[in-house]
Amino acid sequence: MFGLGIQELLIILVIALLIFGPARLPQIGSGLGSAIRYFKKGIEGKEDEKGNELKRGRDEA
Repeated sequence: MFGLGIQELLIILVIALLIFGPARLPQIGSGLGSAIRYFKKGIEGKEDEKGNELKRGRDEA
């Protein structure tokens, strides 16, 4: 996963815990998860549009 090992991930988690505090970490994680889902849906939508354009091009030819 991006070349990060368990130790590096734990260090990042501890730093995030110190910066944001334990109360805000669930909110931040939820927001990050929502952003990733939204991004993936956007990418899938673009791929669908590209596939539809290719299909229309083949139908016209």
